Amino acid sequence: MNIHYFSGEAWEEAYVREKLTNEQITFHEKPLSAYPDLTDPEATVLSIFIDSPIGEAELDRFPAVKLIATRSTGFDHIDLAATKARGITVATVPSYGENTVAEFAFALILALSRRILEAEALVQSGAFSPSGLRGFDLQGKTLGVIGCGHIGMHTIRIANGFGMKVLGFETHPDEARARDNHFTYASLPDLLAQSDIVSLHVPYNPHTHHLINKDNIGMMKKGSYLINTSRGAVVETEALVEALRNGTLAGAGLDVLEEEGDLNDEMVLLAQPHPNEAALRITLENHYLISHPRVIVTPHAGFNTTEAVIRIINTTLDNIRNFAADTPTNIVPAP
Repeated sequence: MNIHYFSGEAWEEAYVREKLTNEQITFHEKPLSAYPDLTDPEATVLSIFIDSPIGEAELDRFPAVKLIATRSTGFDHIDLAATKARGITVATVPSYGENTVAEFAFALILALSRRILEAEALVQSGAFSPSGLRGFDLQGKTLGVIGCGHIGMHTIRIANGFGMKVLGFETHPDEARARDNHFTYASLPDLLAQSDIVSLHVPYNPHTHHLINKDNIGMMKKGSYLINTSRGAVVETEALVEALRNGTLAGAGLDVLEEEGDLNDEMVLLAQPHPNEAALRITLENHYLISHPRVIVTPHAGFNTTEAVIRIINTTLDNIRNFAADTPTNIVPAP
């Protein structure tokens, strides 16, 4: 196979070559978008990360591709209609670290509940006093988990360890699993109304686009917190900003944002002959979130542990080998 591997860290090249000894592999440390002139009429596999959107234009540059092996669970960065039309298989990494992202979600929760970043900044400024840094206990509080899949369930188990009450929401409830893991299913409005902290663990698709929005964010318990380690567009940014401004939310922990790629491109957006008003608005709202004293924003880092990255790569290499052996694994169903 002729493989192009994008967004690879330097150490990954030797690791991957050792595992795929008989394949032709071209490594690129940057995402596909960084190589707009790159073409390869003989490439059969593209291995990408979420920072490499693939649509018709990208596929035109690699006309022989048969497999896109994304090193992620989500696949919303890939145009599935385009891949289906060309007979291209898309493989993902469905489970690489439910504990990894769940632990990160709780890192955000703890940082907010105990005001850790504010405390560290105060010490850095030369002050050494707990004055103004009073937080709150997690024990006895209610955590609402939206999306009770692999990551959501691990989040629930961690919450149990903190002595929290847990409410869960998903489209297909499993009451036996709820009993075994000591949580209760609730409707989305009830979960929002009763939870002190809401944590999002859903994939991004048309059904979850703006799942939290201006029509329902006002249902959230006054003074509650929102944690998002899933995808930025699961939350309507405008609604989130307004909820922070009017006090519905006391704060938020966000590992993802809408329009993440435009955070440093305001001048580019403004200079366009016909600026994308929606993208520009979201970008400016993102800056409000980043500068908010009770909002923690991290750069889509929830997956990023040594153990999880190794699991991601190993699963991706298995997907490539299995596809070559005509026993494909972890395939995304065609739309």
